[in-house]
Amino acid sequence: MQALCLYAGPLAMRQIARDGLLAQHVRTMAGAAGGPKGLVLGPLDRFLFGDWLARSEQPLDLVGASIGAWRMATACLNDPASAFKRLEQDYIRQHYEPPPGRTRPSPDSVSQAFGASLRSFYGPRAQEVLQHPRYRLHMIAARGRHLLRREHALATPLGYLGAFVSNLVLRRAMGAWLERVVFSSRTQVPGTGDTGLPFRSNDYRTRALALTMDNFHPALQASCAIPFMLRAVSNIPGAPAGAYWDGGITDYHLHLDYAGASQGLVLYPHFQRAVVPGWLDKSLYWRHKPTRFLATTLLLAPNPEWVRTLPNAKLPDRQDFMHYGRDLAGRVKAWSTCASASEQLADEFAQWLRRPDPARLRPL
Repeated sequence: MQALCLYAGPLAMRQIARDGLLAQHVRTMAGAAGGPKGLVLGPLDRFLFGDWLARSEQPLDLVGASIGAWRMATACLNDPASAFKRLEQDYIRQHYEPPPGRTRPSPDSVSQAFGASLRSFYGPRAQEVLQHPRYRLHMIAARGRHLLRREHALATPLGYLGAFVSNLVLRRAMGAWLERVVFSSRTQVPGTGDTGLPFRSNDYRTRALALTMDNFHPALQASCAIPFMLRAVSNIPGAPAGAYWDGGITDYHLHLDYAGASQGLVLYPHFQRAVVPGWLDKSLYWRHKPTRFLATTLLLAPNPEWVRTLPNAKLPDRQDFMHYGRDLAGRVKAWSTCASASEQLADEFAQWLRRPDPARLRPL
């Protein structure tokens, strides 16, 4: 059984049919939110950043939210293949012990432990990320507005209820409650209108800010701060005041207007075919369809039939924390099995690259 499916937007399909696919054709990489699902992308990440993309010299924009931001930041470290292996192992073995009599750990304890793990993982190596000679990192977080401008036991649930209702009516309307904030290592060009982003941002309320050594760790933690599971991050240096949450809220799968700004192809290792705009759109299936934004995108995703061969017949997900409870060894075994099986995804893509057959491409 083939593990890997390749989906292409119309412009990407046309270019690959004409020119094949070389590393220099790729100008943007995307990394979605999705928590443990991202574990199946580890072998692909190691191959892409540790081998294939290293054969080219063009600048490359890396866009990520939540676990995708963690992955894209890891790609900017020296020896990315080893760094991705450590990320995989650290993520699989993370464990948050609930207090006695409780089934879940507190948001405070999860935030403290997660922040410490990020500081241990990157530490002073954040400088490698920001000074990478080719890669330009763009990490997305969601900044609260009005009732969501700060975290509060009553106001925060009410604010997210307002965001849910607004988003149900019109995605753009959710910008009244939450704005997209992109912390970017690429310098903006004053007076030119160039935001420095590899996508157009007129689809949704957006703010682009400089990513620096002072704000790298809090910005990355904010991009991963799942509401009600972790605490929002406030007082980020160089950023407007407010509470910052997981970037997946506004941009769950990074359904961004790449075609309106990118000068090359967008390569998107993903864990499914659908590119869902925001976290609150997960049940709004009419928003899961491809748009012109993805015309230049080549998306790599696991075959759903192959996924059913994995432990529990699914990808790892956050529900596994509840399913396995205090059985850390059981969850580690299941997730490690998924990560090992995912080597097949990288092997199949490497084989396809040696002779890119357009017949393997499906419409995105």
